[in-house]
Amino acid sequence: MHRRHFCKLIAATAAGFDAIPLPTPAVAEQPSAFNTFTEDYAAFCATPSSQRIYYVLENGRISPQHLDDSTWSVAPNSESGPHMPPALPLPGGSWNGVPLISPIHNLHGANLSGIGTYQPTWDSLLQYDAPEWYRDAKFGIWAHWSPQCVPEAGDWYARNMYIQGSEQYNYHLAHYGHPSKFGFKDLIPQWSLLNWQPDALMQRYKNAGAKFFFALANHHDNFDAFNSRHNPWNSVALGPHRDVVGEWVAAARNHNLRFGVTIHQPRNWWWFQTAHSADSTGPLAGVPYDGHLTLADGTGQWWQGLDPQFLYAPKHPPMALPDISYVMNFYRRTRDLIDQYSPDVLYFDNNQFPLGWAGLNLAAYYYNRSLQMNSGHIQGVITTKVVPDSLAKCVVAGFERAITNEIKPYPWYSETCIGGWHYQRSLFKQPGEFGGYMHPRDVIHWLVDTVSKNGTFMLNIPGRPDGTIDSKEIAVIDQITVWMQTNSEAIHATRPWKIFGEGPSTQPQSSTKKFNPPPSSGIPTLSAADIRFTRNKSNTILYAIVMGLPASSITIRSLGTAAPTSPGKVTRVSLLGYEGSNSLENIQWSQSPAALTITLPANYHPTTNFATAFRLHLT
Repeated sequence: MHRRHFCKLIAATAAGFDAIPLPTPAVAEQPSAFNTFTEDYAAFCATPSSQRIYYVLENGRISPQHLDDSTWSVAPNSESGPHMPPALPLPGGSWNGVPLISPIHNLHGANLSGIGTYQPTWDSLLQYDAPEWYRDAKFGIWAHWSPQCVPEAGDWYARNMYIQGSEQYNYHLAHYGHPSKFGFKDLIPQWSLLNWQPDALMQRYKNAGAKFFFALANHHDNFDAFNSRHNPWNSVALGPHRDVVGEWVAAARNHNLRFGVTIHQPRNWWWFQTAHSADSTGPLAGVPYDGHLTLADGTGQWWQGLDPQFLYAPKHPPMALPDISYVMNFYRRTRDLIDQYSPDVLYFDNNQFPLGWAGLNLAAYYYNRSLQMNSGHIQGVITTKVVPDSLAKCVVAGFERAITNEIKPYPWYSETCIGGWHYQRSLFKQPGEFGGYMHPRDVIHWLVDTVSKNGTFMLNIPGRPDGTIDSKEIAVIDQITVWMQTNSEAIHATRPWKIFGEGPSTQPQSSTKKFNPPPSSGIPTLSAADIRFTRNKSNTILYAIVMGLPASSITIRSLGTAAPTSPGKVTRVSLLGYEGSNSLENIQWSQSPAALTITLPANYHPTTNFATAFRLHLT
């Protein structure tokens, strides 16, 4: 999932060509066979390459096209990213090169969008409101985990191992051999999970204050980590021979945590085209990588009966629109995921809803199903990214490794990882208690900053191929646990105050801040001069969270009786973690028109100094 410049390109391209609600281009005539469902994706993949028909948008018209190997090319590196299609000249518009209006009206006699008040349109989805449980949860942990973690060499390994000269290509060459002989598919059997203990991991995450847990259902590599009925490349049939999502679900519910699944597969059509390339130089120049293999080539191989074309997506012209069979396969796999596991959260790693009509119908189906399962009260949550403000009410909009600089009117989320999205052993090997992982101080600051702005924070802890997490990841989690055990009252079940904070970091700047991934600190440096506010839901208690340990006293100007925030009168001040038997002397404080001033007890020695939370009673 490590988007790098690829996802920036997707966002920019989508915003420039295909973003809602740009007007639809003038409707043009289209080929009669375009967008007509005549075969499933397995049959499309099994069709000889020379016989497949693709569709492209040329000069404002949708035209059929065959693959021309002599002119085919793929983006030279992951920073360039795949080509994303522009808006199509069709009634109702398009998204990701797919019409927004479905040509298929039912599946086995059932409506694609289910039965209920939600229809597959943005206007209909505007009736959605995020449930209370999600607004209260505030913090969750995620296992971004797939066969790509086998080499322990970071994210996007499956794509980059096919790009000659890249770091991961060189790693693959040294450890596994040339990708024409040992491809991504051959890593799958090595995803063993031999030491995986999901229940023990869930207990650790719950102790750290997580209220929900996310499991990766599939990545751009197209491998399903669940008992998929519509993708033979799945974790029950191959690799660990275990229902990874199913076991995560059981563990989460055993610990009374909400559960979400993350879906990244829609990008596979473009993302994995590198598997169809070949070295341009060297002794194997021109020898195709294993993406060219077909179902017939599997005879006598460990993968006999499986079609690599299904896994990698067929080689296609760079600007080919996703085939309707591919779109329908995405719909079926995701609906199967919903029906089997009833996730509390459905996460799409896409800008808005992926693949046109398929994404919109899945959204309506998921919401309608949630209404049916909860006596007419919606409890499900869908998260997507790069959502226009005018549509933010339809979903819980997200920011990847980024955060807003304002209180958002609707619930939103921020996500990051303590390392790479897929496991990267080099971070563990770096010196220090936490190696190259994000410092737990920065995790806490990111969490607090997000919550103060009406957001929820999601932290990825990448797993190793045997199912364990390493000792330095555990060290980060343990320090988060220590802080949350004392201060979670200021996080869980809170709401934003009138302003999110005060201090140097609140100065006006762009509405969204993009953070760099580890080993850099990620979040901009915050200190005891920075304060964030949260409040209880009855608005009788305000929490002032100082992003560090004050030297002796703290002055909060936003809480002066004459401040523009009109805070009211402070009647009591207490320090979280300094109560009961720990409270050896009173906290000294005073409220003036200019500020609230609090003096820390001389004997206050917190177990962590990442952030200091005060409970303020207001009238």
